[in-house]
Amino acid sequence: MNVGFIGLGNMGGPMASWVIKAGLPLVVHDIREEAASPLLEQGAVWANSPAEAASQSDIVCVCVPGPPEMEAVSLGPNGAVEGLNPGAVFIDHTTNSPETVRAVGEAVRQRGAHMLDAPLDGGREGALAGEITLFVGGGQEAMERARPVFESYTKSVVWVGELGAGAVTKIVHNALAMGIDLLLAECMTLGVKAGVSTTRLVEAFSQGCIVNENMTFTKRLPQTLFKGDFTARFALKLAHKDFGLAGELSTRHGVPTRIIDLCQAELLEAMNRGWGDYDRTISSTLQEERSQVQLRTGDSEPGVGDP
Repeated sequence: MNVGFIGLGNMGGPMASWVIKAGLPLVVHDIREEAASPLLEQGAVWANSPAEAASQSDIVCVCVPGPPEMEAVSLGPNGAVEGLNPGAVFIDHTTNSPETVRAVGEAVRQRGAHMLDAPLDGGREGALAGEITLFVGGGQEAMERARPVFESYTKSVVWVGELGAGAVTKIVHNALAMGIDLLLAECMTLGVKAGVSTTRLVEAFSQGCIVNENMTFTKRLPQTLFKGDFTARFALKLAHKDFGLAGELSTRHGVPTRIIDLCQAELLEAMNRGWGDYDRTISSTLQEERSQVQLRTGDSEPGVGDP
């Protein structure tokens, strides 16, 4: 199995090095030839263009900053798609737009090849350790063919659906992660301003069930929202009371809390619907209602706790 790797930056470079360590023949290309030097010293072969790298490969990986770069590398002059062999698997590791993924995927299909979109999670630290996670969209047969390559630099590979689903998953995953960062900063600034040190808050949060056990995603939501069962575990009226206390604290100490205020307004709307005795997660059904989407897993139907 010959592997081509295009894009040797902060993520692509370390990932490609793991391909070599796995004993797979590697052909590489980057807009900066010097970026390939460490890999060439390890035995990789240089290609003068994306098309040349693809023409020598059974599996072709692209890892570039975003949609414009990926489209140029794939479909531009001497682009990778131009060099694809029939039956090859073309893998996009870029955090990309689903529209770009599908447009490139159609060009790949016309070459008689297969495409996977497989954006990654884990950052440069994960790439250096060979322990990133991939969210893979596309055909499962193609994913299995690419698995020896994936396994060289990943700790887990998650198939999320058809081509483009990987991009969608990565976009909403990143929005969640960055949104949590902002909310965490808001809550911690409020806590510090109210008299608890940053060190103590970090220790407390690290030991608490939300951060340490990720209870929201592993226990609470699977038992409530994802099942449609809102029998109270932690009643909405108590959650609304707690947000009220946070609002009072922020007012007392002069700390702006835009995200907390938005959450408090959401719970107030749920309270005004008469849902106070249901589980607090019922407030999330307001977003379901607005988006006309129900967040239920598997074959679960709305539970007995639905209002």
